[in-house]
Amino acid sequence: MSAVRIETVDRTSGSTTSEQVYLALREAIVSAELRPGLKLSENELGGELGVSRTPVREALARLRDERLVAIVPQLGTFVTLISPRAVGDAAFVREALECAAISRAVSRVDTEAVEELRWNLTAQDQARASGNERTFDRLDEDLHRRLCEYSGHAIAWALSRRANGHLDRIRRLSLPDPSYLSEMLSEHRQIVDAVAEGDVPAAEAALRHHLRMVPSQLPRLQQQHPDFFE
Repeated sequence: MSAVRIETVDRTSGSTTSEQVYLALREAIVSAELRPGLKLSENELGGELGVSRTPVREALARLRDERLVAIVPQLGTFVTLISPRAVGDAAFVREALECAAISRAVSRVDTEAVEELRWNLTAQDQARASGNERTFDRLDEDLHRRLCEYSGHAIAWALSRRANGHLDRIRRLSLPDPSYLSEMLSEHRQIVDAVAEGDVPAAEAALRHHLRMVPSQLPRLQQQHPDFFE
């Protein structure tokens, strides 16, 4: 684990230490900095993050609930292998929640909201052009979060994200593909255009097509990274 890069917890942040540790470890797992199958040590993770074992243990319990780590009695705690079944479950949950949300969001967005979405797309294009995959991924997530929040049911995003761990891992593995970011951006534009035009069927159809793009990468990624998968 000495080669793993995990951002040190910011003690000046307003969020709790446990929450920051959870977010840091989740990011490390989703980005494969903590590789699938790796055995985790609470002491070593605490040292990397500059915290005690307690918030690490609490974070690992949350990650277990998301199926991102497995706690095996007598053996230890391990980063789970990517599960195709879990990817399918996450895709199902996300499509159901986000498509329901966008159908309500369309009638609620105003000019300011559309401008925010357009700004996000511009920033995505800049991140794509510069090859900044991490920034693109953050903006991608922000776009989807905003669309859920505009529906008036922000809980849709919270629930979707909780189920989304294995799907996030697939998305992050796909980012280095040169054509992937351009295709994602094109689909994001179609979604935002439909929202801006107030076209509910088009917005929902564009989002549904887009959400199915990530799990469609599964066979290719299983060939490229066979040791990452169940």
